Amino acid sequence: MKMDCIVKIPKIKGKIVCQKGYVYFEYGREYKPDKKYNVPKRSCIGHIIDEMPGMMHPNANFIRFFPDVDLSEGKKSKGRSHCLRIGAFIIIKKMLEYFRIPEMLDDYFSPKDAGLLLDLVAYSIINESNAGQYYPDFAYNHPLFTPGMYIYSDAKVSRLLGSITADQSVAFLNKWNSMRDHREKIYISYDSTNKNCQAGDLEMVEYGHPKVDVGAPIINYSVAYDTNNRVPLFYEEYPGSIVDVSQLQYMLDKAHDYGYRHAGFILDRGYFCKSNIQYMDQCGYEFIIMVKGKKDLVRRMILENKGKFEDKRSCSIRRYKAYGMTIKGKLYESDKKERYFHLYYSDLKRSAEREALEAKVEHMGTILKKMDGRKVELSDSYNRYFEPILDKDGTVITFVEKDSIIEEEIGLCGYYVIVTSEAMSAKEALELYKSRDASEKLFRGDKSYLGNNSLRVMSDESLSAKSFIYFIALIARCRIYTLLKDEMLKNDSKVNYMTVPAALRELEKIEIIRMPTGRYRMAHAVTATQKAILSAFGVDSDWVREQASSIADMLENQTEQ
Repeated sequence: MKMDCIVKIPKIKGKIVCQKGYVYFEYGREYKPDKKYNVPKRSCIGHIIDEMPGMMHPNANFIRFFPDVDLSEGKKSKGRSHCLRIGAFIIIKKMLEYFRIPEMLDDYFSPKDAGLLLDLVAYSIINESNAGQYYPDFAYNHPLFTPGMYIYSDAKVSRLLGSITADQSVAFLNKWNSMRDHREKIYISYDSTNKNCQAGDLEMVEYGHPKVDVGAPIINYSVAYDTNNRVPLFYEEYPGSIVDVSQLQYMLDKAHDYGYRHAGFILDRGYFCKSNIQYMDQCGYEFIIMVKGKKDLVRRMILENKGKFEDKRSCSIRRYKAYGMTIKGKLYESDKKERYFHLYYSDLKRSAEREALEAKVEHMGTILKKMDGRKVELSDSYNRYFEPILDKDGTVITFVEKDSIIEEEIGLCGYYVIVTSEAMSAKEALELYKSRDASEKLFRGDKSYLGNNSLRVMSDESLSAKSFIYFIALIARCRIYTLLKDEMLKNDSKVNYMTVPAALRELEKIEIIRMPTGRYRMAHAVTATQKAILSAFGVDSDWVREQASSIADMLENQTEQ
């Protein structure tokens, strides 16, 4: 991230390299035994300014290696806008105060840093971005959490990201989880995602198993979400080479140490393995986990019970357009406990899965036709559905479909299985599993609506700091999502302005303007649509006027930035 400030290119003999418009700093050397020489370890610290020889725009790495260089913290060139957008800001402020987050941050940060951190939270939610260089533009026309609503530069943002320590983020998570009601039985949905990264000198960035493979190394990021109270509990970031199934047991230990004793875990199929099941039993945790219907573990159960429940009204789960039944059994041969297998069938799911299977086989067949007359060796995925007809010399004459395999898979389309450790009906199990939809929306919001699909960091400190900031943003945004959803359910309506992005865009239209006296006042009354959105948060137009007046009071005696 290029900062909007200028510094001299450091003059350190043998350590500074200028190449293709960038400035690199050599911070060490690594001996390569195979090559028998040292390889320099370099990091980009800035962009060369062509029209100003010897000068450059620094980036976050510059602060990391040259912390004593004075970068101007404030910017006075823009001042503050005569028109401030307050609607979305005051709602985000209300959500943060509901969870007492500003009060908690004051225990670990100075007022200046706590305020700027909360500004970055609001910025990421409202602007759906995490690009620090644009923060001053956001601050120019929004109220702020910083003392005196002071507008800091992108250089100060980078300083903050480089200064947040693991002690501060860990202490916050400890405090946050200590405030939960540990006597209550809850279900925790746990899920992970990964983020591609081009910054190769980050310790946590490694090649792994990305959901979208672009050939880049990745970092993994996971969130534990309380489905009962609909709030994120804690997050984890770990190296990209670690697979989900391996991380689960470490997460369970953390949950135990956070005080969650009366909890069950809702997991997707990626965490399913014998050792994880045994560890949850050992920890005394219940579980609800999805298993693919085509897995050998449950294929037999589906085939044995096929036709027994798919059309029975007593098995109907209308809300999810599915039919379900429950049977007892063991997950594996040495399993000491009987588990509850909930079998489901959906016509809609069958139609979609069959079409996907037909398209997949058809696509494979098209590719294989081009291989007629050649000697080829098929991968396992092709061998599953096709059998080659060979000439005497091993040349492929043609490929034929394995009808029995394809027909068997078509017969399993539309079926899926959820396994639970405690007794419950198929309907209860499905409803609990579907409650994890909120945690999946957290990840969608993290990447799509918080701008977190690209972290834009060049140091491990900034990576950890941004993960911490966006966890706080997830808490606030999740609360907004929950209240808007509840309002729609209460009114039994689906209006397009009650989604989080649409609601925030509409609230952004609530503005205060600076009058000739220097005082800010509301530009106009709150609209009917805005009132409907505000009602979801338990506030009205009078409350908005009070908030606008409070912001105006704070700004009235402040000098122009």
